[in-house]
Formats: sequence, C-alpha cells, structure tokens
Amino acid sequence: MPIRDSMSRMRRRIVTAWCGISLGLFAAGIPALAADAGAGKALFRQQCGVCHSAEPGDDGGAQGPTLIGVYGRHAASAAGFSYTAAMRAADLDWDAPTLSRFLASPTTVVPGSTMVTVVPNAQDRDNLIAYFQDLARTASAPDAAKPDTSQGAPVPAASEQSADWRQDAPSRLHRIDLAALPPPFATASSRNNPKLIARPANAALAVPPGFHVNVFAADLKGPRKMLLAANGDILVSEPRGGRISVLHPAPGGTRAARADVYVRDLKEPFGLAFYPNAKHPQWLYVAETNRVTRYPYRTGDVKPRGAPESVIPMLPNGGGHSSRDLAFSPDGAELFVSVGSASNVADTMSKKSAAELAVWDSEHGLGASWDQETDRAAVLVFNTAAPGAGKIYAAGLRNCVGLTVQPGSGSLWCTTNERDGLGDDLVPDYSTRVQRGGFYGWPWYYMGSNEEPRLKGDRPDLRGKVLVPEVPYQSHSASLGLTFYTASTGKSAFPAGYAGDAFAAFHGSWNRSLRTGYKLVRVRMKDNQPTGDYEDFLTGFIVDNGDVWGRPVATTELADGSLLLSEDGGNVIYRISYAPPSSAAAR
Repeated sequence: MPIRDSMSRMRRRIVTAWCGISLGLFAAGIPALAADAGAGKALFRQQCGVCHSAEPGDDGGAQGPTLIGVYGRHAASAAGFSYTAAMRAADLDWDAPTLSRFLASPTTVVPGSTMVTVVPNAQDRDNLIAYFQDLARTASAPDAAKPDTSQGAPVPAASEQSADWRQDAPSRLHRIDLAALPPPFATASSRNNPKLIARPANAALAVPPGFHVNVFAADLKGPRKMLLAANGDILVSEPRGGRISVLHPAPGGTRAARADVYVRDLKEPFGLAFYPNAKHPQWLYVAETNRVTRYPYRTGDVKPRGAPESVIPMLPNGGGHSSRDLAFSPDGAELFVSVGSASNVADTMSKKSAAELAVWDSEHGLGASWDQETDRAAVLVFNTAAPGAGKIYAAGLRNCVGLTVQPGSGSLWCTTNERDGLGDDLVPDYSTRVQRGGFYGWPWYYMGSNEEPRLKGDRPDLRGKVLVPEVPYQSHSASLGLTFYTASTGKSAFPAGYAGDAFAAFHGSWNRSLRTGYKLVRVRMKDNQPTGDYEDFLTGFIVDNGDVWGRPVATTELADGSLLLSEDGGNVIYRISYAPPSSAAAR
C-alpha cells in the first residue's frame, strides 16, 4: 500500500504554521468582510487543536502556547511557554493586519522566527481571526469567568498523590494498575505547561549510589536522538536547528571536545540509523517529519560523501506530532517508520458504515484510521531494497516516538504518548512490543477495551481486539526514547543487574494538575520479557509545580558502558557513568 497524505498542499501549510514552536499570536483588529468565525473554529479544531487550546476544556497540546484569551494580547506573553528570543524581542501587539502579515511571511515580520511556513490563503487567515474575536466577546460576558466544570469536578488533593513529583527519587518503584484506572473526566482536564527556567545554582540531579552525572555536550539546538559510530563519534539530531551534528569525544570520553555539523537545512530531523550496521556502515538514514533520506556514510565522516538519496519521498505530515523515528529489522530486510497522529483523538474524522469499515480494515489493516489520519498513529513497514511501497505494520499507536529493536529477542518496541483531555490519570503512556498486524486502540479505545468517550459507539467491532500495552507509565509523562542496556564490561559499565533492562526518558507533563515526568526511568526486564514495573533512575529537573529546568528525550549507550541522555529544554547532553567509591577515578 503506497503512503498517502490525505491533506492537500494548502492544508499542510496551514497545519505547520499553526503548530510551529514560535506561535505566539492572534490578536486584535477587524478581519476582512465576509470572514466566517464558524469556519475559523472548524479549521482550528481540525488542524490546530492538537498543539493549541482556544477555549477552556480544549485538549490542545504543549507544542505551542495556549491561545485562550489571546485576542488583543501582546506577542510572547502567554504564561508557561518558552518563546524564541526573536519573538520575545519583537514587541508586537497582534492586531488583524499584523497577524495577517505574519502568517503570510513570518520571517519578514519577525526576523529570526522559527516559524517559516506561510498561510497563503487570506480567507483562511480572516476566518481564524474572526473566531478569536468571537471568543473575546464571549469572554467579556458576565458569566465568562466562571470555571468550566463540564468535564468533572476540580482535582481533590488526595488524588494528586497518585503521581507526586515531590516523591520521585532513584529506585522508587512504579506499577500502573490498569484494573484501577479512573473513569474518564474523574478529574478536570488541566493545562499546566512547564515554565522552562535556567538551571538553579543549587539544582542537582539524583541517581542511585555509585552513579555519576556530568555534562557531555552543551549549546546544542534541541538535541533529541543520538547514534553511536564505531569510532566513538556521536551523531545527534537537532530538530530545532534543522540539522544533524557529529560530536567528537575528548580523550577519556567524559565530554565532547568539539562538534561538526554533518548536514543542515532539514525539516525537523529525528530518527537516525546506520545501514547495514554500525560496525561497517554504508548509509546514514535520517527521518525528517515529511520523508526519509539516506546519506553515503563511512565511520569518521563529518560531511556527507555524496548527494542524499530519497528513500521515502513523502510521509504523512502536518498537524501535530512531527517526530518520525525509524529502525531496521535484525536482518536488515525491513525498515520501520513511526508516524504519530495529526490530532489528539481524531474527533473530526468522518464516519463510516459497518460495510465501509470492513472494506477499509481489509485494505489498510485492523484499526487503521483515515481522512487526515491516513497512515498515521501507526508504525509503517517498508521493504529496505524497494521502499517505495509501504504498509501499516501496527495501528492505534497515537504517537510512537521511541522505536527500537530489542537486542537478543529481535522484538520491535515502541514508546508512545497517549491522548490528553480525559483527566489527570488518563490515559497512561507506555512502552510495548509491537506485533505485526496489531491494533493498540487509538482513537476509539485505550488500554484494552476502555472506550474513548468522545467517540462513543463509533467502533463496536473493535471491542476485544485491542492489544494491551505491556509497560504502562503514569499518564501524561510524555515518554519518548527507549534504550535497552547491554553492557557488562567497560570502565563505566553499570552493575550486571542492569544488563537487559531498558531506559525510558520522560519529557514531562503539560496536561496534569500536579506535574509528572521530567526524568529517566529504568524499565525492568526478566529473560527479555517486561515485568510491567519501572523505577525512577534520574530525577531532579522539576523545581516546583510550575518551573522545570530540563526535559529528557532519549538515551544511547557508549562503548565504555556509560549512558548519554539528551535534554532539549536546556540544549544539553548528559553522561551517566558508574564507579564504586573505591574506583571513582575511573568513571
């Protein structure tokens, strides 16, 4: 089945523009005549709602700032969002003419803005402005200040203790009991975006006894996935900078001595992989948000030795969830690519009859979504030798960010961000083995046959067919990268009991009243099988329930047994090593 992007070129541009990281806008002014606020609302809900909230109770995510009350607001003034320096320095009030000019050419209005995609259609811009004007008029009504209780009562203090970041500490054990999940809307849906601050002078990261943490590299541009080369170089994707860099360790390996930019001007690069293997690579594969390319590569290269080749020329993109990860099967015959959903819960997806559903599933796979979600919320599989035609390998994975193959077993694993808006303790994120042809629930179900209330009754045919993820995490942790630890030797190797276990990085919550995540956890395994438990391993990035100074993304294991952790809030990569007190100098 060839990959299809169900959105038109114009709509993809609109989606990218509205979900850009620097979107600090919408404002006062009078839109053009015939502007349609209803059309603006529909466009916002369909294409922008995964990243932003416009009204109380919206499920918008944390990729962009809240747009509640934005009409007439000064640029870059929404609390709890880390704007770019260019946007903060712009000193603009967003009236309709300024907004229209910005969306038509962002970098002209705000030089240095990271939002470079335009909204070319003036009518679309006018409709969106009219929608926000309507919201402003509603907000000024006498009853507008009353809290929205339509989705449940305020969160009682006692329930907050189910995930209290103040109790996080190395070796604290967690196990999510799926039989004890609360009903939807048992608590209100919160928007509690982190305020990213500089590292406080007294801040320290906590790890188990014998472990040590130091800064390996700094001043990066949103470091995310890392890849170890045979000579010790570390390749790192930097989506915020649109580039791949090569870090060269200093003698001793405790820090990076220098860095080279391997390739730049990419579109949100994330996943990296060598082919056919890391020992004797011929190609470096790079997953951008809209495609997969490969570069001729030999160990030690700091620049591509030839022109890039298009492997998968078009991946579904636009809307939310822009990270694309990739992995090869153990024999190298298959290439797996993860593609997250465009929305939170596909509530604008059209309805199909039972007969239409049967045909769709037979052609696309059990639980495959459609419309703007076609070939999304899925892991796609391609023939490495002839990757032009891909198929859905597994569906219902809302945002599989961490894709990896488990050493020893050869099993494909996925770490997934689940949906938002159902309350503090729904829905658990997770890591799980991915079965060929498997369906994991999104958007109609979660954690087995728990039905999504916002799509109630849409897919009774799928009840009982949903695979239950094997390692559920605290809801809204924003679990990202997953690495299986293999070392048993090396000067900085972890104790033998860690071999075979995995490490998952939690980027941290925005949709929970009491913050959770912002840490690295150890995922317990026994004989290559998950036990379902996980425990805190590295904590300390949270300052209080409003401020954080770091957001973990991914890990990779070095030859000496140490572990690198990327952190894109502070643009830092940390190195975690182990040395008993008697041999501390060896770390």
